[in-house]
Amino acid sequence: MKKTRRIQKIRPTSSLVKNALFNILGDIEGLVFLDLFAGTGQIGLEAERRGARVIFVEKNPKLAEEIRKKTRGKVIRGDVLKILGKLDLKPDVVFADPPYAFERYKELIKEVMNVLEPGGVFVLEHDKRKRFGAEEERTYGDTVLSIWRKRE
Repeated sequence: MKKTRRIQKIRPTSSLVKNALFNILGDIEGLVFLDLFAGTGQIGLEAERRGARVIFVEKNPKLAEEIRKKTRGKVIRGDVLKILGKLDLKPDVVFADPPYAFERYKELIKEVMNVLEPGGVFVLEHDKRKRFGAEEERTYGDTVLSIWRKRE
């Protein structure tokens, strides 16, 4: 009997959304930037180009290895929710772009807010049909950037 594997389609962030994200974040030079569900790593790599210290988290071993080849940042392979609980630093900026089939958003938001540096920013990219009670939302076509800021 032939085994079938579920293949998850990679959905890179559009240029419009990527530009909007970095306009929202402003100057990130010297900040610790956590790129969750990193995929191709394009968001974290852009953050690195802008002077941030980047940590990528990606479950897929092939994608994690491809990121490793392109970055001087740290690449952690594994489940985002498990890794968040084990982080030994507090990021200033967290960006997450989970797969559309992801169902644990509430847990993700809670865990990110627990590890985020006071004064830090969490940006969640998701489908416009979902809402999470963020402080701010920006819509770009079918994509929404939900934004939370951790109070000092």
